[in-house]
Amino acid sequence: MTMRPWIRAVVLTVLVTVVPLAVPPASAGPQPSSTAVTVDGRKGGRTFDGVGAISGGGGNSRLLIDYPEPARSRILDYLFKPGYGANLQILKMEIGGDTNSTDGAEPSHQHTANDLDCNRGYEWWLMTEAKKRNPDIKLYGLAWGAPGWIGGGSFWSQDMVDYLMRWLGCASSHKLAIDYLGGWNERGYDEAWYENLHATLAARGYRTQVVGADSGWDVADTMAADPAFDAAVDIIGAHYPCEGGDGGRALSCESGDAAKASGKPLWASENGSLDLDAGADELIRSITRGYIDADMTAYLNWPLLAAIYPGMPYDTVGLAVADQPWSGAFRLGKSLWATAQVTQFTKPGWSFIDSASGYFGGDRTNGSYVALRAPGNSAYSVMAETTTATAPQTLDLTIAGGLPRTVAHVWTTDLSSPSAHDNLAHVADVVPDKSGRFSVTLQPGRVYTVTTTTGQGAGTAASPARSGLPLPYADDFDQYRTGAEARYLADMQGSYETVRCADRSSMCLRQMAPVKPIEWQDDSDAFALIGDTTWRDYTVSSDVYWDQPGTIELIGRAGRQSRPQSHQEGYFLRVDDGGSWSIVRSAIDATLTTLASGQTTAPGTHRWHRLALAMSGTTLTAVLDGKPLGTVDDPTYAAGNAGIGVVGYQTDQFDNLRITPAQRVPAPARVTVTAPKELQRGETGTVQATFTVPAGSPAATGLDLVPTGPSGWTFAPAKVHVDSVQSGSSVTATWAATAPTLRDTPTANPLTVTATYTQQNVPHWAYGTTSVDVPIPPPTGTEYVSDLAFVSATNGWGPVERDTSNGEQAAGDGLPITLNGTVYPKGLGVHANGSVEIYLGGACNRFTAVVGLDDEVDPFGSVRFSVSADGANLASTAVLTNADAPQPIDVDVTGKQYLTLTVDDGGDGNAHDHADWADAKVVCN
Repeated sequence: MTMRPWIRAVVLTVLVTVVPLAVPPASAGPQPSSTAVTVDGRKGGRTFDGVGAISGGGGNSRLLIDYPEPARSRILDYLFKPGYGANLQILKMEIGGDTNSTDGAEPSHQHTANDLDCNRGYEWWLMTEAKKRNPDIKLYGLAWGAPGWIGGGSFWSQDMVDYLMRWLGCASSHKLAIDYLGGWNERGYDEAWYENLHATLAARGYRTQVVGADSGWDVADTMAADPAFDAAVDIIGAHYPCEGGDGGRALSCESGDAAKASGKPLWASENGSLDLDAGADELIRSITRGYIDADMTAYLNWPLLAAIYPGMPYDTVGLAVADQPWSGAFRLGKSLWATAQVTQFTKPGWSFIDSASGYFGGDRTNGSYVALRAPGNSAYSVMAETTTATAPQTLDLTIAGGLPRTVAHVWTTDLSSPSAHDNLAHVADVVPDKSGRFSVTLQPGRVYTVTTTTGQGAGTAASPARSGLPLPYADDFDQYRTGAEARYLADMQGSYETVRCADRSSMCLRQMAPVKPIEWQDDSDAFALIGDTTWRDYTVSSDVYWDQPGTIELIGRAGRQSRPQSHQEGYFLRVDDGGSWSIVRSAIDATLTTLASGQTTAPGTHRWHRLALAMSGTTLTAVLDGKPLGTVDDPTYAAGNAGIGVVGYQTDQFDNLRITPAQRVPAPARVTVTAPKELQRGETGTVQATFTVPAGSPAATGLDLVPTGPSGWTFAPAKVHVDSVQSGSSVTATWAATAPTLRDTPTANPLTVTATYTQQNVPHWAYGTTSVDVPIPPPTGTEYVSDLAFVSATNGWGPVERDTSNGEQAAGDGLPITLNGTVYPKGLGVHANGSVEIYLGGACNRFTAVVGLDDEVDPFGSVRFSVSADGANLASTAVLTNADAPQPIDVDVTGKQYLTLTVDDGGDGNAHDHADWADAKVVCN
């Protein structure tokens, strides 16, 4: 694990030009613009508190603990070891609450009021490993959710304060001192609760500082008006305080007058949410510009790394990616090296020098720089970024005020270079002249550090090659201690831990959260995922034990997941204690489609059974105690993780989990469907379905063919029955299908014919689908857009809402449309980036609306509205914020066929962009 000193001489003259101030830098083109900066040790500024990252906010470190050595230690070194990689100065970790907080759920130390286990989860291990590498690293705890027993479901309760005290006691048992403690992530604040927390910490002898409120800067306004609350908050921490918010470009940052006047340290206590490479520009801008613009003295990147399965939300976000614990493979991001350009050259307790911090040439498009000095003026460092510059920039530096005029070392990271040689490269050493002056020319698209400190370096430990997790895979859970998480098993909701089995002498997995937690995001089944996302044809099986009445799940081919975690692609085999079973297909939008279902002998409670879901090609088979329950043919998902789960929060048990290669099965029966390409609303046409049993497959008996369509479709007859279809034979059925007349009838209508039949005494299901277009009739008279059918609709957060604001992710959860205090009963509530298309059919002549940011997100958000028709833009607003008055729109749409209403984020990210097309209507013939 040596450094790479041999690179430095090679890149010296390429990356940086360093000359005495009196000698102009050599250049074949235009001279770089110059900025004179005096780094004066007598000048002051705020105290630097550090740069760190967050483990939590969603299980994003889960797989790291399962990595083999030496890969695991290599990753940890890159994150925490001084002079080697990110050299993090603060580690913020989630206080687990048995609930999903973005990419998974972390276990609580106290699942119930009478339970306490200080060894649960992986955060204690991670904190210990971080401290082992850097004893000076600061630790910061924050809850995203909590077990449901707390406060009867109320977070802001005495129970929660006591719960945090027990967590601090657990930290002490691991010989860990927690430096900072927050409240409830991004859920505002309760003043009395914070006052109670602060007083309890003092009474218990903790020196832990309280951070408030891990949400927005509005907490500073409340503190200014409430002296007791002000005294209870030691540090003001806001999330995503730079331009664009969550995932934004961070071209500028803000904190507000009240925060700056508070006298408290101001932190970006969560920032980032960006790709490990593509987000490096924004990361370094948030650090430098965060101080210049907003006096922020600490920056915490979310997340630490993406040690989660591919396909999860944010699966390449963080400082590194570690998603294959079986192979040991990992990937380091440019964000890690951008972080190192600060952390390896400073320490918490250094002071910013305000007079030596700013923008090149006074123009933020040229880039930014900040200067810091060590206590006693023993050293200095100047960090500069040229991420938005289009030409070289020169820093003309003068070192004064007792700072050392010794050799200055120049280090840089090229954020656009794919080469590891361009990460944290030492490119020059320069001695100031007698006046303490020298110049550094900086190329665009880079991060630079000019420093008198030493001991820096970029580690060279390499990642092993990626490889698949071979099958079969098995775990009987007997090798774990009580309260452990099983290898490779990642909780998505609830908590799965090893316990002594019921009615067995061995160890099992048990779902430990007995009630719905206090959640950070929406609810779902309590489930966990395991294994390789490239697994294709396999059988997942487990011994299962119903501890209470309810439903147990096995999961197969789990693919992409969106937020919240119920938006999980995959197949779910569900069996309840009464014998009802189903194979359900779950989609990325949380739509659940039952593919097959039935009734079998009731498993009952407090008995062990063997459950299996087999997937071979497009054939899915449910098996209980060795007996096939049913088989369905579905081609939707070809590969993905396996998993286990319960519907709700039963404390059921699992043992002897196995994932084995699937056996080959006969080719499934096929259903092909034909129908007219187009039907008008209310028109009737002929639909035909042909059912075929491939040659070599068993005969099908008791065949029923049933057509279905979107709401409002009718079919005659309702069902066609055929006694048997022999191997290699086909049968065709015919229906009269009538299109609906409903407003929300989709333009494209999928029609499905379901075949249910028996092969070799096993129930089977097969499906065939076609699509019929049902044109939307043109509007007549004056019509509100919210009363018309949509040709298409996309939205940046949840669905487009009719006659309410956008609200949250669920349909129908908006509020009355309100612009600048005026309520509009009609209109569309949308979220950038999104659009709505309606059909005019040449029958209309005007479109009118009043547009703006809904009051529900005041004072946040920025959007631009556009109206186009038949591909041509008709009108656009400027970028509007909540400070702007609502804007009227009135455009001529004479002869136009299709009208499109678009809202975009104005180029700064779509956080809080709840926009309204209020009173939107068309005037037609």
